[in-house]
Amino acid sequence: MHLRFACETVSADGARAIELRSIEPTALVVAGWTGRDVAAIEHHIEELAAIGVPRPSSVPLYYRVAAQLLTQSSAIEALGDQSSGEAEPVFFFSEGEWWLSVASDHTDRQVESYSVAVSKQMCAKPVAQVAWRWRDLQAHQDEVELHSRIFEDGRWVDYQRGTLASIRPLAALRDGMPCADATPEGLFMTCGTLGALPNAKGEGIRPAAQMEIELRDPRLQRRIVHRYAVNALPVVA
Repeated sequence: MHLRFACETVSADGARAIELRSIEPTALVVAGWTGRDVAAIEHHIEELAAIGVPRPSSVPLYYRVAAQLLTQSSAIEALGDQSSGEAEPVFFFSEGEWWLSVASDHTDRQVESYSVAVSKQMCAKPVAQVAWRWRDLQAHQDEVELHSRIFEDGRWVDYQRGTLASIRPLAALRDGMPCADATPEGLFMTCGTLGALPNAKGEGIRPAAQMEIELRDPRLQRRIVHRYAVNALPVVA
């Protein structure tokens, strides 16, 4: 399985270039509990506790999941109707360079109530088809915006909104990975997420049939967007 990215670089004089790359994922790490603000981490822990998810043993945590879960498809399949996505910045390593894109850590929320690690393995992980060279935005990473929307009650609504300033510095997260000393070609790591915006019913984390994830760089005036549908498979006892 290969993923294909339009990889954008920005030179010192502002000139931009795009190279198409085909990358075979060799490893996937899902970083969790990565909030920079202690209160924000606690809020997300409580948010998940409200749907039955146990507290983490420490923060951050690095979950290894199957690299084959990564997909650039416009639709995924999930067992039942209790899964949901989370917009996350995602690092990957290719030909000696780190690149940044946006992904969704789509998760089975029923399974998450008894094992976060198992829940991460249950669903496909959608990822966009555009990536930016990390060193082109590392210095202004806190300005980069992370946004998601879901299709709910017949319309698109904001689901998550914030900046990477809410997440631990991405390079520090990357360097904290267990395999950071020997980075393999094709390594991917999702870097954590933002809290969900409650709907009119006060519901935070919740399923949706469609999701859109976005990473926006206002300084360089560019964005990465990916939209996908979720097809719920019947649960047969």
